[in-house]
Amino acid sequence: MPDRYANGVTSSLVEPPVNGHSPDGNGTAGAADGQDEKIVLKRKLTLINGVAIIVGTIIGSGIFIAPTGVFYYTESVGSSLFIWSACGILSTIGALCYAELGTSITRSGGDYAYLLVAFGPLVGFLRLWIALLIIRPTTQTIVALTFAHYAAKPFFEDCDPPQNAVKLLAAVCLCLLTAINCMSVKVSMKVQDIFTVGKLLALIMIILAGLYCMATGKLDNFSNPWEGNYSTRNIGYAFYSGLFAFGGWNYLNFVTEELQDPYKNLPRAIWIAMPLVTGIYVLVNLAYFAVVSKPEMLSSLAVAVTFGNKVFGPLAFMVPIFVALSTFGGVNGVLFTSARLFATGAQEGHLPKFFQLFHVKQQTPIPSLIFTCLMSLLMLLTDNVYELINYFSSVLWLSVVASIAGMLWLRHKKPNLPRPIKVHLALPIIFMTICVTLVLLPNFKEPANLLIGIAITLAGIPFYYVCIAWKDKPRCYGRISNGMVNLCRAIFNTTIIESNESLK
Repeated sequence: MPDRYANGVTSSLVEPPVNGHSPDGNGTAGAADGQDEKIVLKRKLTLINGVAIIVGTIIGSGIFIAPTGVFYYTESVGSSLFIWSACGILSTIGALCYAELGTSITRSGGDYAYLLVAFGPLVGFLRLWIALLIIRPTTQTIVALTFAHYAAKPFFEDCDPPQNAVKLLAAVCLCLLTAINCMSVKVSMKVQDIFTVGKLLALIMIILAGLYCMATGKLDNFSNPWEGNYSTRNIGYAFYSGLFAFGGWNYLNFVTEELQDPYKNLPRAIWIAMPLVTGIYVLVNLAYFAVVSKPEMLSSLAVAVTFGNKVFGPLAFMVPIFVALSTFGGVNGVLFTSARLFATGAQEGHLPKFFQLFHVKQQTPIPSLIFTCLMSLLMLLTDNVYELINYFSSVLWLSVVASIAGMLWLRHKKPNLPRPIKVHLALPIIFMTICVTLVLLPNFKEPANLLIGIAITLAGIPFYYVCIAWKDKPRCYGRISNGMVNLCRAIFNTTIIESNESLK
């Protein structure tokens, strides 16, 4: 059978069916008609798991840190609360557009899959390129560093934890969660569910404490709520801080193939998760403003810690622990979805075949998970990991805009494509207009980050034509790729997993 993947490994590496069944019992019957049987993933993720992925990935360090950023640029309590509400509504609109994409293109991979279908393999590969090299490893590293900082903070009350200790603890976090994700999908989802519930309880505790303070008459911080800075530049940066805290609303789309009944559960998970997160975020900020004064808000690096010190007294040490637990669950969500993104890329021939290997029984993408962990550990060795993510924040939002533009293009190009959900035309237009405006406003005066991000993205074009588009590669390339696959299969007891649906 010819190799359609252009990555040097033929499909004969998939074990043949045994007595009409795949070796691990997870395949689809197909031996009767003489065709090679494909081994596909089981749909193990429930609706609750889907909600936990969205909520658990969105609620990381952002809500504990970003309120200072929003208020710093607006200098207004009322404007800050409005921007938090607007960011939630905007993220919900984007998530609803992704619900249409995710139920019409039911492949894992998120933005990569949608751009590949709408605009072709080169555009899809470039999205995968920046995710593989920069976006996913740096995101995981930054969240792991945040976890490590707050986990160590109770032991260093009068100073910041040593940098080397923070990096070492972040490395332990990454390795531990990688091991858990390699062991079992169910175990990793248990971790996600438990830590999501934990962070929700912590935020509810903050909300109740804030509402109690308001009920007892502590409303001084709400005088002149709309007095502030309304310059276009500052409003744009305030939205950036708010949207940072909502990052992750599209992560369930990266694992659609493992979601049970995605036509129903994907939109249901979005409708449950997004209003829940938006409501909690607005109420948490209301609680912050009830307790933390404006000067304290502006001088605080982590407003939740300042809140805890003023409200919880001797129990204030619990707040850094809550932040650490929140970010721990965030790392797990990013790691879980990253490995599935890379596996989808390998299935479409855009990454080496070993990314497509899953454990025979547990159906976990062990090689992809280990690669993702190693890339994040490498990022820990760099001093400019935060600068790297700055370069790609604008590019990341532009890729989201391009995905939703692809949704509109597919309505024209493939009108007969099944669409269990079809959002009103106004929603994607509103979303794209606001996102493009927010991306371009700050970059008119400071274009360096956007230009560098675009330049590194376009640097993937030569790699695409050499590694993907070039079909007649030397035989040594195939031997090396085969060798990597066979080595991973022998060490990790894995097999190649196919998809039920092609993106071609």
